[in-house]
Amino acid sequence: MMLVALALIVCAYMAWNIGANDVANAMGTSVGSRALTLKQAVIIAAIFEFSGAFFAGDAVTDTVRKGILTVDFLDPMVDEVFSFDIALGFIAAMMAAATWLTIATRFGLPVSTTHSIIGGIIGIGLVLEVKHNTNLINWDKVQTVVMSWVASPLLGATIAFFSYWIIKKSILESEKPEDRSLWLAPILAFPTFFVLGLALQFKALKGLFSRLDDLGYITKGEWLGVKENGSFNPLTPYCDPGATEITDVCLNAAYEGAWFPLNSIFIAIGIGALASLALYFVLRRIDIKEEVRGFRGVERIFVWLQIITAAYVAFAHGANDRSNAIGPMAAVWQVLSSEGGQLLEEADVPLWLVLLGSAGIAIGVMTWGWRVMETIGKKITDITPTRGFAAEFGAATTILIFSMPFLAVPVSTTHTLVGAVVGVGLAGGAKAVDFRVFGKIAASWVASVPAAAFGSIVLFVAATQGSDTDANALNMIVILPISFIAVGYAICKSSGEIHVEDALSDAGGTSGEEDDVTPFEVFHSHAQVVEKTVNHMLDAVNKACDGEDPSEDIQATIDSELDADNIKAGLRELVKEDMRIGLQVKSDDFLHMLTRQDRIADYAQNVAEQLAFRPLFDDKEAKENLKKMAQAVASTVEKYEDTVEALRDYTISGETKAARMIIIDLIEQVNLMEHEADMVEAMAAGYVFSNGEDEPLAAMHMYRVLQRMDDVANASEKAANAFLPIVYN
Repeated sequence: MMLVALALIVCAYMAWNIGANDVANAMGTSVGSRALTLKQAVIIAAIFEFSGAFFAGDAVTDTVRKGILTVDFLDPMVDEVFSFDIALGFIAAMMAAATWLTIATRFGLPVSTTHSIIGGIIGIGLVLEVKHNTNLINWDKVQTVVMSWVASPLLGATIAFFSYWIIKKSILESEKPEDRSLWLAPILAFPTFFVLGLALQFKALKGLFSRLDDLGYITKGEWLGVKENGSFNPLTPYCDPGATEITDVCLNAAYEGAWFPLNSIFIAIGIGALASLALYFVLRRIDIKEEVRGFRGVERIFVWLQIITAAYVAFAHGANDRSNAIGPMAAVWQVLSSEGGQLLEEADVPLWLVLLGSAGIAIGVMTWGWRVMETIGKKITDITPTRGFAAEFGAATTILIFSMPFLAVPVSTTHTLVGAVVGVGLAGGAKAVDFRVFGKIAASWVASVPAAAFGSIVLFVAATQGSDTDANALNMIVILPISFIAVGYAICKSSGEIHVEDALSDAGGTSGEEDDVTPFEVFHSHAQVVEKTVNHMLDAVNKACDGEDPSEDIQATIDSELDADNIKAGLRELVKEDMRIGLQVKSDDFLHMLTRQDRIADYAQNVAEQLAFRPLFDDKEAKENLKKMAQAVASTVEKYEDTVEALRDYTISGETKAARMIIIDLIEQVNLMEHEADMVEAMAAGYVFSNGEDEPLAAMHMYRVLQRMDDVANASEKAANAFLPIVYN
């Protein structure tokens, strides 16, 4: 019983690691695009992962997972001793795979839990081949797995690339992207939900169809593609090869059924049509320009599509990858709990084991999943809702294709989605992808199988020193706690411990939505405070010219400039940490832009302070000219702030051509308005020099104020022109 208890703990640990690492498959892009906050993502992922694992997983599992081992269960060799070795081997494989996943998650590397457990099983197979003098490993299947390392990311990247390219060309680069998105988004929703409808049946609900078929409520072959001898003709009737009675339609039939049964296609078409129609009526009720300005409104539409695709991936992942944890455990339970201790070809999955695996995945999502989310969502490329949607759609389509019976290749959701993220990044040019991060991820993929295999070999060999099953069981009972202590020590000593409170605090609220903002959004916030500083300066100039006390507005200008400095300091720290800087713009160039922008507030503060030094030249027309100059400067800064807002939307929208042209036009307007301010300054200065002989000190003082205000306008022009390398890069 002690061995069973430890095996269940290992199973729970494996399930926890599956949730902690693979959750990024579903929610990483949603967090990276700011469609969901981290708190919202972990809760949505936990709910759908648990639902898929608990309600849609298989009730019966193959005891030899993924076809990696070929075991002839009719062979006398498969006796109690061999079965017990398999049970101990699967415990070692789960522990080794889970430990590797912990290491990968600690470093934020998204790896395949499927390939990790396959690696553990390969390691056990190698040892058992030597111990029992037999051939167990299906190297053809292993070769297929290795091929999927290249095939699934490549296809995912290709589909995601073209999906985003279509969105970019048809919507984002149109003259009126908001209007275009209102009628084109429902059209794009149809193929999206058609694919999700098929994928939901073939991947996420195959366990449910199996159970219904066993109960006689529905014939699985009429809804899911046959495993072999299938036809691409959806009208091909299903012919059960194990049926005792052969119907006329199945007599001498060339095929057992269709790869895509007609019923399944109709369901998928219905789901796509309903979703498209629903989105059309929802968008008719939304004033997209009123709700959110510019491209943020376009992206808002795709937020919903992205969240829905992410929820599907979470549900399907829970339904399929639950078996990576409880599949081996079901075989272990079958051997250790039965009287004969005999391994069979299939094992029933007890309800309590389903609950253990489902809960373990959900807890893993809520505790350590944020690490890998950050890598997929932020460190490979900048993700927007449109890009995130294209990546999720590309991944879902790829997984569906490879899961079809005519291929039946065990691809990794992780590999596929990472490839899709790279694909949408490449749609913005090679410079938009951080290939250093991708290189580390790819290296971790290659390391998964050998690392898990090596770990399982070490654990199994250390536990099985002879043929005495009782002694081997005792050895495993001693080794497993030592392994857990070592793993726990490593986690505690790492610089990133588990922060479940941070992930779940204020769940679903808005208090944390500001925590995950892009540097360009903070840059825009800084520009708004800079504009506020200039407006306080304008009020101070107007009051001074009107003979009122400007002290309060002078102090407000100084305080606002201090606020801008505080934002500037925080933004500098953000630039050091945020991986999006370096993909969109070099950190040195961004800091140069920030310095240029901050000078606007510095000069505005200097203008306000000048007003406190001594009275202005007491001439009515001179003061009116000074007020005109202050207004011209404030208008220039206001137009500059509009340019910064457009730059923010440009980065959020995926750097589209239409958004680029808006920025270029605004930069030109800033330059023209600065020139107009120069003309006002020249006129005002000429009047002061022509009429200030009687009050030379006051006249000179007014000229200095005019110069400082001209510095504000010049700083706005230089700050706006600093954006040109970005938009022309």
